[in-house]
Amino acid sequence: MPRPYKVAVLGGGAGGFFSALNMATHPSIQVTLIDRSGQLLSKVRISGGGRCNVTHNIFSPEEFSRFYPRGGRELRYAFERFGSGDTVTWFKDQGVLLKAEKDGRMFPITDSSETIIDCFTGLAAKCGVKILTGMDVKGIHKTESGQFIIKIDGIDLGEFDCLVIATGSSRQVWKWLEAMGHRIVDPVPSLFTFKIQDPRLDGMSGISFAESECILPECKGSSKGPLLITHWGLSGPAILRLSAWSARELFEKKYNTLLKVNFLCKTLEEVKKVFIDFKSSHPKKNLSNIPEHLTIPKRYWENLLQYLSIDNQGKWADLSAKSIQSLSEELTTAKFDIIGKGEFKEEFVTAGGVNRKDVNFNTMESKIVPGMFFAGEVLDVDGITGGFNFQNAWTTAWISAESIRKKAH
Repeated sequence: MPRPYKVAVLGGGAGGFFSALNMATHPSIQVTLIDRSGQLLSKVRISGGGRCNVTHNIFSPEEFSRFYPRGGRELRYAFERFGSGDTVTWFKDQGVLLKAEKDGRMFPITDSSETIIDCFTGLAAKCGVKILTGMDVKGIHKTESGQFIIKIDGIDLGEFDCLVIATGSSRQVWKWLEAMGHRIVDPVPSLFTFKIQDPRLDGMSGISFAESECILPECKGSSKGPLLITHWGLSGPAILRLSAWSARELFEKKYNTLLKVNFLCKTLEEVKKVFIDFKSSHPKKNLSNIPEHLTIPKRYWENLLQYLSIDNQGKWADLSAKSIQSLSEELTTAKFDIIGKGEFKEEFVTAGGVNRKDVNFNTMESKIVPGMFFAGEVLDVDGITGGFNFQNAWTTAWISAESIRKKAH
């Protein structure tokens, strides 16, 4: 009986599991998945508030690739091979149906990440994937004959024909890879919230604006989308996207810079005209009444009036031209000082990792170490929030698995 083609997968997250599952159905491949922690698929479990944002319902590879601050060009053609539509089909074939929400995010119809986890662990057991947890890997070595040895204290796992690295943002693994000749792009945080201390935001936690524009003038970055006020500052898709696109610039500024916010995505003159028209048509109404053409949360409006020393029980007829100007500016060109960053819940994403030029994205194989493949966030690839980082994991994992399947023939 011929010797099985042995493959080790380092990392029990989305990319590692998906690569293992897509290899393990090959009759000649024997897969061993190794994870340092005892919490497999931890990011899958917490993603989307415990629902798992599997992917996004954009099915054009070209359009999908535009949502990656780093790696979009390389993923553009990778998505031709395995894109979001293929992800939907793959899960459907496993009995897991996905649904799209209004904002394009796709979740299992059960609204539970456990559905994805059960799918993966069940399929792994069925396909014979050997899973080792609590394994503290000490290093990776390649023999003169081209086999890989994974160094673990007191345990001999034998030699492997191929190795898939899917360890996410592991600095220790990056050090090993660097020692083997790979270039590592220094990792910095991506996808985070902005810490802001400002009286305009005090007591406003939980208030959201449906469509705002956020601008970082010193970083030359901007983003549009829903905006959320939190007890530590600002969050929501508009902020998270902006943090991703400007991740390196913000890091260099030590997360201290100016933020401009247009809460309504309208021009200053448009808002001024609404106020002037409302004053003319409703002069006897109290200033606590918000013009119906402006979607301003009442709590924020009342706080803004207080901030500008405007009596909310006064009449619209008495609102001065100077106050109209001030209100319009605060709603369209408000300035805030960012004094730090937070994380996006527990979903930590980094900008940085294995240099993309050291990887063949047609196969996901290292150009430096033949037989070594990559999947997921270990690479210098990251997307904005909305299912894009998981799709990067599914795509790169699937391509790595397909490449190894061809080697095993």
